[in-house]
Amino acid sequence: MKGMERKLRVGELAMRLAAFGFAVTASALVGSDREVRMFFSLEKRAKFTNLKVLVFLVAANGISAGYNLLQLVRCFVGMMKGSVLFGKGFAFVVFSCDQIISYVALSAMAAAAQAAFLALFGQPELQWMKICNLYSSFCRRAGEGIACAIIACLFMIIISCISAYNFFRLYGSNKGRKNSHGR
Repeated sequence: MKGMERKLRVGELAMRLAAFGFAVTASALVGSDREVRMFFSLEKRAKFTNLKVLVFLVAANGISAGYNLLQLVRCFVGMMKGSVLFGKGFAFVVFSCDQIISYVALSAMAAAAQAAFLALFGQPELQWMKICNLYSSFCRRAGEGIACAIIACLFMIIISCISAYNFFRLYGSNKGRKNSHGR
């Protein structure tokens, strides 16, 4: 059991490091995304703040990266001290925060992916045009950021499963309960 415990700790540390890296990359790519085009004599700018869903994506990934950085410190300290969790209450807080961050990251990523789909293909029935034909480098960079956000989100989902395992194993079937015979 000790070997599996160590693998779980190292796995959580690696997953959090990867989620942190991809969330920071997604925030940086989308947050610095802009393109300027000249149409006749008019200068048109495309920036990530023009699409509020991209602002939400940057904020959600920034929050996710900050949270994972804090949890990386906790994981590292836990590996050095030899304990993963500090108790049932703290395990519940980590489990809850992991769930919240995962859901926020998933919702931001899904909304941004939908907006990117509309920008790439348009919506002919509503006469919405494809804007990626006009702002190709803006769309390419936003797409790269959304791809990083998808990967960060997948890592956060795996981390949520690990924290659920860490939390619910503290409430095993024989811990602190008497069986039906009173023993």
